[in-house]
Amino acid sequence: MLTLAVMLGAFGAHALRGYLDAYSMSIWEKAIFYHFVHALGLLMAGVMSAAGMISAKGARRVSALLFAGILLFSGSLYALAISGQRYLGAVTPFGGIAFIAAWLSLAIELFRRHRRDSNGIS
Repeated sequence: MLTLAVMLGAFGAHALRGYLDAYSMSIWEKAIFYHFVHALGLLMAGVMSAAGMISAKGARRVSALLFAGILLFSGSLYALAISGQRYLGAVTPFGGIAFIAAWLSLAIELFRRHRRDSNGIS
């Protein structure tokens, strides 16, 4: 996912710069930013699971939500930027909801793990 974010960022900077107007370019750049940040979250979930900070099940849940968010949020913005079809923006909030659910899920998972560790429960 991080590789794809870099590739799409480069594509936007080099191939689309003369094709998209300023508004569409700003949409593309917003899609890249959210894609990149949440792809880092995917990486972080895996690392936290490997380090025992969160359960494997929790990491899978967080990762699935982040992945869905990237597809829905960034994907709809990529499509909107290129096509100009405003109705695609109706999909974007669902990606935002997936992002919020992912970060809340991660926070809950960390809290639960901390409580278990504090109480001496394995």
